[in-house]
Amino acid sequence: MTGRHTKQEIGQKYNDFASKYDLAEAIPELLGLRRLRKSLLSQAEGNVLEIAAGTGRNLQYYPTGCNITAIDLSEGMMGIARKKASDLGITVDFHYMDAEDLSFEQDSFDTVVDTLSACTFLDPVKALGEMARVCKPGGKILLLEHGRSNRGWLGRFQDWRADSHARQLGCVWNREPQDMVLEAGLLVISARRSFLGIFHTVVASPPTG
Repeated sequence: MTGRHTKQEIGQKYNDFASKYDLAEAIPELLGLRRLRKSLLSQAEGNVLEIAAGTGRNLQYYPTGCNITAIDLSEGMMGIARKKASDLGITVDFHYMDAEDLSFEQDSFDTVVDTLSACTFLDPVKALGEMARVCKPGGKILLLEHGRSNRGWLGRFQDWRADSHARQLGCVWNREPQDMVLEAGLLVISARRSFLGIFHTVVASPPTG
């Protein structure tokens, strides 16, 4: 599992893989991930924080008028994202930062986004709690994550391959994203699964009180 790697090691793995990342993701994007991204990110507004922004695959889908801040632990991935932002003609405030220890003040953002990254966090519940902390009351936390399939045979396969899969890039692919969201205390507005129950689209907000 990700316990086999430190955060620095995971960051370095993604530095090494950065130039190949978009190519590796091309088929899932064509099979429907692009549509899920576009639908989810159409709900972003105001000051937006994107967690683990990677190579910037989401940047093209943000509505006009969003002020985007993006963080990641891989300088290699962010380098590609910076180029995409420049090519798109948008301004993005990039930071090298740990999702589990955000340096932003409480209630700083109207929208917080995380897509396909919670699988690599050493403590995903802590990271989700940080997302809630920096999101304004009544703001939106938009999540597109992958996890353990609810189809028995596929879920069992993921369990069987979980350790070897995690050794590659630190991705624990048999987590339960919706359970983690609830454990972090977020208020779920909507949640749905797709692609054999693997992908989760969740719209949530910070806890009240």
